[in-house]
Amino acid sequence: MPETPSISNSDGFAEFGLIPPLLATLEQVGHKRPSAIQSQAIPPLLAGRDVLVASQTGSGKTAAFVLPMLQKLNEGEAAPGPRALILEPTRELAAQTAAVCRQLGRRLSLKTRVICGGTPRDQQLRTIRDGVDIIVATHGRLLDLVMQGELVLEYLTYLVLDEADRLLDEDFSESMTALTPYFPDVPPQTVFCSATLPEPVMALAKRVTRDPVRVDVAAETFTPKKIRQRAMFVEKDDKPETVARILERFPGRSMVFARTKVNVDLMAKVLRRHDIRAETLHGDRTQGARNKALDLFRQGRVPVLVTTDIASRGLDISDVDLVINMDMPETPESYVHRIGRTARAGKKGAAFSLINSDERLFLRDIEKHIGYRIRIATEDALDT
Repeated sequence: MPETPSISNSDGFAEFGLIPPLLATLEQVGHKRPSAIQSQAIPPLLAGRDVLVASQTGSGKTAAFVLPMLQKLNEGEAAPGPRALILEPTRELAAQTAAVCRQLGRRLSLKTRVICGGTPRDQQLRTIRDGVDIIVATHGRLLDLVMQGELVLEYLTYLVLDEADRLLDEDFSESMTALTPYFPDVPPQTVFCSATLPEPVMALAKRVTRDPVRVDVAAETFTPKKIRQRAMFVEKDDKPETVARILERFPGRSMVFARTKVNVDLMAKVLRRHDIRAETLHGDRTQGARNKALDLFRQGRVPVLVTTDIASRGLDISDVDLVINMDMPETPESYVHRIGRTARAGKKGAAFSLINSDERLFLRDIEKHIGYRIRIATEDALDT
C-alpha cells in the first residue's frame, strides 16, 4: 500500500481525524489552518453530535459543517435517496454552498444537487434521478418535490439549517412542519447555524436538535481603522444622484444597498445615465439573471452591484472597496452585515450611509450597537 504523502498545511485538520482525501483537497485549495469555528465544530460533528453554531459570515462555518458531512457520507453506504440535506434561505446561498461541497469533496465519489426555485423543475428532477448524496435546497421547491413523491428524505443522516435566523418567516415554518413526516424515524444528525440567537431562533433550534454542542464564535470586530464609516444627510429624492456622484469619484468595486426592489432598479437607471456600469440583484430577477449579475461583479467586469439585503450576508464576494447605504437598513445587525462586505481579509474599505430626516433614529441605533460614533460628512469631504 503506497505511503500517504505528508500534508504540510493541514496539521490542524489532520488532528481532527479527517481522511486523507479531504486533507489533500484542503492542501490543494489553500486552507492552511482551521478557523476558530472549524476547530470547535468539526470534532463534535465527527463524533456524531448535533451542533448549534452561532457565527457571523466569513468565519469558515460552511467548511466546518461540510467536511464532517463529506467524511461521514464517504464512510457510509449509498442509498436510493439523498443522505444529507442543507437548507439555505436563498438560491444564491444554495448555489454557493453546493460549490463548497463539490470543491471539498472533489476526491470523493459523492454527488451534490441543488434544489431551488428559479430553475426548471424537470431539469432538477433529471439531476436527482442521475443519483444524489447531498441536496442543497431552498424550502419551497424542496417541499414541492417531496410532497409529489419525486424526492425521498427517509435516508437522511445529516441535516443542516444554515442562516437559520433568516429562515424564520411563516412560509419556512409551515414548510418545516410539512416536511417533518417525510424525515426518517431516526432523526438525522443536525447542524443549526445562525448569526444571532434571539428567542425565536433558539425555539427553532430546540425543535430540530438534540442536546447540541454549542459553538459560539465572536463576530469579527469591525474597527474604524479597517472600515472608514461616514454618514451624510441627504434628502430622499436626491439620494440616487448623490450615489452616482460618489461612485464617479471612487473607482473600484462598490456595492450599493437599497431597501426595496423598486429603489434598486431606480438606482441602476440613474447610474446608466451617468455611464456607470452596474448590475442589479433582487428577488424579482430570474435565477439566471441573478447568477449572471453576481458573476460579472465577482469577475470585476462590472464595478458596481446595486442590491437589496439579499447580498448583505453569506455570499462570497471579495475585494469590495466601497459600500454605500442608499437606504438605511432596518436593523443595526443588517448595517453590520452590509458594511462587512468590505475590508475583508485584513484589507481596508469604506462605508458611506445616506440618511434622510426619517432615518436619523436608525443612525443612533447603529451607533449604540457598534459602540462607535459615525462621523457626519459632506459629499466633498467623504475621502477624509
